[in-house]
Amino acid sequence: MQKKINILNKKAKFQYEILDKYTAGIVLTGTEIKSIRSGKASITESFCEFNDRGELFVINMTVQEYLYGNYYNHVPKAERKLLLHKKELKKLNKEVQNTGLTIIPLRMFVNDKGLAKLTIALAKGKKLYDKREAIKDRDSKKQLARIKKNF
Repeated sequence: MQKKINILNKKAKFQYEILDKYTAGIVLTGTEIKSIRSGKASITESFCEFNDRGELFVINMTVQEYLYGNYYNHVPKAERKLLLHKKELKKLNKEVQNTGLTIIPLRMFVNDKGLAKLTIALAKGKKLYDKREAIKDRDSKKQLARIKKNF
């Protein structure tokens, strides 16, 4: 039985207000997918950007080199193309250019067919006071759970 690969961007929900989610495929080479299937990837510092031809790329995503890859190995921090429908790409590009929103990866997973997918989100950056409110809410929830546990 194959283990589930689920690589998360834990900072995303704290730093951004998530507006809309999409699931995209990733164009990878042989050693990259092998490394992802073994769980050797990170998307915490990554973001998505359009090039001049309207194609969406994920930038700063780290996929560590495959252990048995010798000279066929890949570059760990290369730009990787994302695969979406044309309508979705046009909508995302329009939102990014008109309203100044950003596209961030939330989760990377391997589906049932063995293909790597990336859940991306259209997001708006939070201000400092919004982050403080999130910390305050999280602390109050912890205290309530602690009080409920005692009773």
